[in-house]
Amino acid sequence: MGNAFVKRDRDDTDFRAVRSSLEQRNGDCPFCTLPADRIVAENELAVAIRDAFPVTPLHTLVIPKRHEPGYFQLSTAETRACGLLLNVQQEELRRLDPDIAAFNIGVNEGPVAGQTVPHCHIHLIPRRKGDVENPRGGVRHVIPGKGIY
Repeated sequence: MGNAFVKRDRDDTDFRAVRSSLEQRNGDCPFCTLPADRIVAENELAVAIRDAFPVTPLHTLVIPKRHEPGYFQLSTAETRACGLLLNVQQEELRRLDPDIAAFNIGVNEGPVAGQTVPHCHIHLIPRRKGDVENPRGGVRHVIPGKGIY
């Protein structure tokens, strides 16, 4: 097949700009002022914490360090950093609780979608067999009646 069919995932991010933007913090933002003891994992661009109002036990948030309200405004490097933490955390959560059978991953992008803290954060919600009567439809249940199909 040759190299013509190899997909390339290129990242042309100017890391100098990303590094300088990491200093962007909002003193009124609870995710910009996280106490160190809340952080369960981190990398250069993101942190993971347990949700203060968990949907299920061990519900975790992955949060970019830079204060950015929306997921779609994150740099490629930031989304990758968040993705790496999601992977690490799902493995850790499965280790902590062998009853975890699956996960929901979600982002509330904007107030109309239910975002209450205007700093991007990704929900990693562990699911256990029987935690709801019928899980079919998953995140479709954010709008009543749309999860049943």
